Amino acid sequence: MLKRELYLSRIRGFYDSNLVKILVGIRRCGKSVILSQIMDELREKGVNGNHILYINFELIEYEELQDYKKLNRYVKEWVVDSDTYYLFLDEIQNVDAFEKVINSLRVSINNISIFITGSNSKLLSDELSTVLSGRYVSFQIYPLNYREYTELSGKERDKEETFWDYVKWGGLPNRIQFTEENNIKDYLHSVFDSIILRDVVGRLGLKDLSLFNLILQYLIDTIGREFSAANIIAFLNREGRGLSTGTLYTYLDALTKAMIVKKVYRYDVHGRAILKTLNKYYMTDLGIAQIKNHNYEGNCTLAIENVVYNELLTRGYEIYTGKTTKGEIDFVANRDGKTVYIQVAYLLADDKVISREFGAFDMVRDHYPKYVITLDKSDFSRGGIVHMNMIDFLSGEEL
Repeated sequence: MLKRELYLSRIRGFYDSNLVKILVGIRRCGKSVILSQIMDELREKGVNGNHILYINFELIEYEELQDYKKLNRYVKEWVVDSDTYYLFLDEIQNVDAFEKVINSLRVSINNISIFITGSNSKLLSDELSTVLSGRYVSFQIYPLNYREYTELSGKERDKEETFWDYVKWGGLPNRIQFTEENNIKDYLHSVFDSIILRDVVGRLGLKDLSLFNLILQYLIDTIGREFSAANIIAFLNREGRGLSTGTLYTYLDALTKAMIVKKVYRYDVHGRAILKTLNKYYMTDLGIAQIKNHNYEGNCTLAIENVVYNELLTRGYEIYTGKTTKGEIDFVANRDGKTVYIQVAYLLADDKVISREFGAFDMVRDHYPKYVITLDKSDFSRGGIVHMNMIDFLSGEEL
């Protein structure tokens, strides 16, 4: 089992906090494994096993506890002394009115540390943030990044064959156990179907799955490009599926709440303002992109741009696309008060490409670090702009 230190290192300081710990991420990205590893660390610290309770609400033996009143009673009966108790509730969105029981337990039991996971961002943002109002801390969990993928698979990190396998099939942990493409596809289809049935149809009530798939396929085709509602409506009209702008945004909202895609806003580099128009979408996992478009060959630059975006997310950056008076910068990334600018390309094939990628920073007048990330092995750094090899970056080289 791969120890997901990237996340554990952020959560450890909260093990004994009375804040509710929320782990949220797309289905099968490894949230339950992280809970298991937290429980292992607590036991290693000497916590009595009777003071650790794990409930997975996707298991039939806990179906009765999906009644929030029964769950509340069950947990209260479990706490019998003044030592700290550690409660782990996996896939909490399966409990009706779950926010009520979480808040009730937090208020009524002083010696309890609560950890919860969920696969729907709406459930873990709207309801809980209202009820808990600042009494929780959340952690976004993502599929394996490249370093984790190579550690778990045992593949050689510096080989381009390994890199392209990761780009093609993504980082959902369980897909690594399969080597045949048909098996990988079958597994990824099963994950996608569970997302659709549970988080889209079951939770959000959207039942036109063919329309849902068409919209997703359009987003896959246009990864990293400015989103236009008019363009996607025109595309759907050509497919014989007319719909209103309002309905379109309902489906887009469902895609983001199920964490299949992530929306990225533009940032005006000169005006220092976040722009709410012409945003972009990136895939949470490129394996899903691979199975949802049967004609998907993968635009190399856009695919690796998505990989860089996902890597920045796992490193804790807040990410925007940059707008300048000359054009755009692929990513403006902020973390701990530090800003970096990033351009992503497949290869710096000739002087024209080099001029385009490095020239994207021409209108940037501040002194924040600037990077061009490509698969080239030669160093093309110039004019204070750092050129970085893609695999070196994904392997852990810091910006």
